[in-house]
Amino acid sequence: MQTSSDRHEYPAHWEADVVLRDGGTARVRPITVDDAERLVSFYEQVSDESKYYRFFAPYPRLSAKDVHRFTHHDFVDRVGLAATVGGEFIATVRYDRIGAGGTPASAPADEAEVAFLVQDAHQGRGVASALLEHIAAVARERGIRRFAAEVLPANTKMIKVFMDAGYTQKRSFEDGVVRLEFGLEPTDRSLAVQYAREQRAEARSVQRLLQPGSVAVIGTGRTPGGVGRSILGNVADAGYTGRLYAVNSAFPEGLKEIDGVPARRSVREIEGPVDLAVVTVPAERVPEVVTDCGEHGVQGLVVISAGYADSGPDGRERQRALVRQARSYGMRIIGPNAFGVINTSPRVRLNASLAPEMPRPGRIGLFAQSGAIGIALLSRLHRRGGGVTGVTGVSTFVSSGNRADVSGNDVLQYWYDDPETDVALMYLESIGNPRKFTRLARRTAAAKPLVVVQGARHGGVAPQGHAVRATRLPHATVSALLRQAGVIRVDTITDLVDAGLLLARQPLPPGPRVAILGNSESLGLLTYDACLSEGLRPQPPLDLTTAASADDFHRALSRALADDTCDAVVVTAIPTVGEGSAGDAALAAALRSAAAAVPAKPVLVVHVELGGLAEALSAAASTAPQAPQPTEPQPAPRTPPAEAEDTGPAGPAGPRTPEAGDRRAAAPPHPRSAAPAPPAASHPAGPADPPPEGTRLIPAYPAAERAVRALAQAVSYAQWRRDAADPGKVPEYEDIDERGAAELIAGHLARGQGLALGDEETCELLGRYGIHVHRALPAPTPDDAVAAARALGYPVALKATAPHLRHRADLGGVRLDLADEEQLRRAYAELTELFGTPAELRPVVQGMAPRGVDTVVRAVIDPAAGAVLSFGLAGAATQLLGDMGHRLIPVTDREATSLIRSVRTAPLLFGWRGSAPVDSAALEELLLRVSRLVDDHPEVVAVTLEPVVVAPRGLSVLSASVRLAPPPARDDLGPRTLPAY
Repeated sequence: MQTSSDRHEYPAHWEADVVLRDGGTARVRPITVDDAERLVSFYEQVSDESKYYRFFAPYPRLSAKDVHRFTHHDFVDRVGLAATVGGEFIATVRYDRIGAGGTPASAPADEAEVAFLVQDAHQGRGVASALLEHIAAVARERGIRRFAAEVLPANTKMIKVFMDAGYTQKRSFEDGVVRLEFGLEPTDRSLAVQYAREQRAEARSVQRLLQPGSVAVIGTGRTPGGVGRSILGNVADAGYTGRLYAVNSAFPEGLKEIDGVPARRSVREIEGPVDLAVVTVPAERVPEVVTDCGEHGVQGLVVISAGYADSGPDGRERQRALVRQARSYGMRIIGPNAFGVINTSPRVRLNASLAPEMPRPGRIGLFAQSGAIGIALLSRLHRRGGGVTGVTGVSTFVSSGNRADVSGNDVLQYWYDDPETDVALMYLESIGNPRKFTRLARRTAAAKPLVVVQGARHGGVAPQGHAVRATRLPHATVSALLRQAGVIRVDTITDLVDAGLLLARQPLPPGPRVAILGNSESLGLLTYDACLSEGLRPQPPLDLTTAASADDFHRALSRALADDTCDAVVVTAIPTVGEGSAGDAALAAALRSAAAAVPAKPVLVVHVELGGLAEALSAAASTAPQAPQPTEPQPAPRTPPAEAEDTGPAGPAGPRTPEAGDRRAAAPPHPRSAAPAPPAASHPAGPADPPPEGTRLIPAYPAAERAVRALAQAVSYAQWRRDAADPGKVPEYEDIDERGAAELIAGHLARGQGLALGDEETCELLGRYGIHVHRALPAPTPDDAVAAARALGYPVALKATAPHLRHRADLGGVRLDLADEEQLRRAYAELTELFGTPAELRPVVQGMAPRGVDTVVRAVIDPAAGAVLSFGLAGAATQLLGDMGHRLIPVTDREATSLIRSVRTAPLLFGWRGSAPVDSAALEELLLRVSRLVDDHPEVVAVTLEPVVVAPRGLSVLSASVRLAPPPARDDLGPRTLPAY
């Protein structure tokens, strides 16, 4: 624990782990009085040139006075931060608050002078940029709004750090020194710069784990069997192109090799660098291994070992210590309790996982938080990629286990610009940072499809080992927000694979119009019905009859693809008696030939037990030898129960056969460390070669429903891509009084930390944003009700506002169209007779609004996901069916339009059964005004407008409530940090 310094307590919340430009990590923390020796040691390692740039004069060593000044801070007017690796300083930054004349000052002075010093060995890693983000956040917290820095003109690196930060700047030159002044409030440009740096750094950190030049498997057993020995064999059998080492402290002295792999008793004994360590030792021995790896300069860890947060509270603390220890050495971790990582690139060929067979190379990136689901996904892709649909396979695979460090967000950053990944498939059991995930997902989905299935949707508890912040949003809301970000959200592992295969092999459909053709009338009708169920627009099926030849299919498919009223084609096929594999091959060639002539439209095949056809459809024009099939029965893969799946050869998740294990053990040793070995031409029982670049593969499905569901997902995603090209804008309204609303909010919050505004206060605040609530007057007695009606003018409505009757017209707590005093008094008597005393009912009188459709508009700030705007129809549709649409705030004009149309009951707004369409433009404007209110004032943590009666002309907000509270912290606007754990 750090000690306090001078007059303020040590600000522990300023501590953070950051990812640097090269993918390594560093710890940022305040400098304290205990750091004197570290500071002196750090300064001794800085070059004379860097010292000159810092102090504008030769400054070979720090005096005792300097050391005292640079380590004693009050954490308000004088602050110093250090970036550390392995506990030692690699860079420092400090600010001193100054007054108008540049002299030391205290608050309310809001300017500070800032200065950096980075060790020469760590320059170019982005350390200064990261420190600038953190010192700026600290300064804003302490009331400082501007930084000033004086830099020598020759110090171009530091000038670039300031200039590239994206803040609003002023630059001047005087007395041979460049003076830079800049405000510290985040700008669109500064956030864009920050996000770009974040992407490069996090992508690089994952790249170091997936493309290592050398791998050490720590915990390799001395005898065959065991996790470590199995992973060593998996890495070797995959044809890994880098250097491979087996490490076990129990190896006897003098042991040089295990299965032809160089053996060492410790990582420290390895002569060259080690990029990746796969840790398989028991959990109690892992800290010792991490220390060895850190001191040897290992870049990253895959921790297979279990016994961490998956084993209870003690294990959770052990996991926290593991992350802290690894990050202190600049290493990132996949795991613990991980299944491993795979990279099928011919340049790498890494299988550092428990999967005994390397998946087929392909264009699909795969991420799974669960090892069991990872096994199932690899197995299904293997079966669908070989026995059913050809050679489409995996580019990279990451199983994060307990996800203590590297998460799905990090892998998304890597996939975003990975040229070898075209489609990203993710199985998630928790989303640790939903706000960041939706931001990254939106950017990724604009470039390549992202398909997600979420487990533990209804459990309400994150899986053991996953440290995530809680969200109050229901799963349906989270799903809607993911779809808004372009995520293809599916419900099952089967759907995940089905959608992924289509998106990896076929172009995006230009629209929802589907042609159906085939040799089975019944299968065509099933496909037609499935299209209607999924919201597609199918054409009547074309029955080619069971006598159709391959040429008939070719001509029919060519005509369908050439038809301008067709956006996609589903081909249905049943076996042709007597033709066998030759007929399958001819049909496959015919379909592929026709599809290749019109490459802009997707083609899918629904087949019935046509393994030969499916393989022929996806076969690559390759002469590479195929993997030999085992002649003996193989044990089934140990996968969790899942949906029924079409059968095929054993997947990569299946256990290694005794013969394969014996063959590897008995093979003559071959060195794998002296130099990278070229990939073998073929590997027994290994992956098939990928198809030639540009080969058109046609996905085949065993059921019409599955093919059409995948196609519908592709249609929706393609529409999202088109909409994302023009997302709309957040409109400005001249009548919005942002400053006046801020003053009202500040005055209300001065009375308490969180409060629900009263009716008058709510109306006043909403009025500042042009949202006018229909006036309602309390009516505690019949005479008060009559007086209110006279003030408002007849006709009026009488409503009970007690919580159990509010918004429940179906219970009889509302009386409408009361035209005179007699009707009003009669209605008042009926309400009190039915439901209780006026004190219990809380009746109000309100002027009648024009008739229309009752709707509800809500906004809420979720601590994890951020601000969310929701819309639905009032009454049973929302309360019983949960028929609500959701969008992240701020909402653009196009998003407001789509939000209204996203609910299933939307036809009621647009003239259903001859009714008059409502004023949708007025409704969209209301949504945009609510969005602006919450976005401009995050202290408004909840808004409810219910009911909002939307008439053919205009709308009426009949009731409103607003809740205020101090805004939750937003980590997306602060400096880059890794999640605290």
